Amino acid sequence: MNVRLIAGQFGGRIIEGSDSDRTHPMSERIRNALFNKIGSEVEGARVLDAFAGSGSVGFEALSRGAREVTFVERDRAAIKNLLKNIDTLDVENSTTLIKTSVENWLSTSKNERYDIIFADPPYYDPQFSTVLKLAGLLKSDGLMVISYPGRREAPTANGIVVVDNRSYGTAALAFYRKRDA
Repeated sequence: MNVRLIAGQFGGRIIEGSDSDRTHPMSERIRNALFNKIGSEVEGARVLDAFAGSGSVGFEALSRGAREVTFVERDRAAIKNLLKNIDTLDVENSTTLIKTSVENWLSTSKNERYDIIFADPPYYDPQFSTVLKLAGLLKSDGLMVISYPGRREAPTANGIVVVDNRSYGTAALAFYRKRDA
């Protein structure tokens, strides 16, 4: 399945998606709503795309002016597509691909800090405890957006505040801000 990037430098470009049910690219409608909401925050941002899948969210961020994107993905087919998409868009210098699970990567990434974190874990295994650990990688006042099945409650954790929650049928997005005590 191919995925179309919506706007910005790569708007209209097609990237490789996944034909596997192990990953689910965020729909164009939801990505559009997401980026319309966060708007200019993306410009110049250091972004983490956790559970990256095809990388559609991270590539959309790059297209809209993010300075750099780190993709974390463990699925071999998704990694193959990510590498192809990085090459197709010629963004090797502004991307990093981490080929492991988010949980494993978190155990070694203590000094990393990001302006924006996108987490879109598999719906069959939302891994909320792992996802919430990502908040520790946010810069002060950083933004984290979690995609999760719409029938579940958005997870909560100390140090981050839910600032918005939007439902899109079977999917939902929770927006969090890191607040320093």
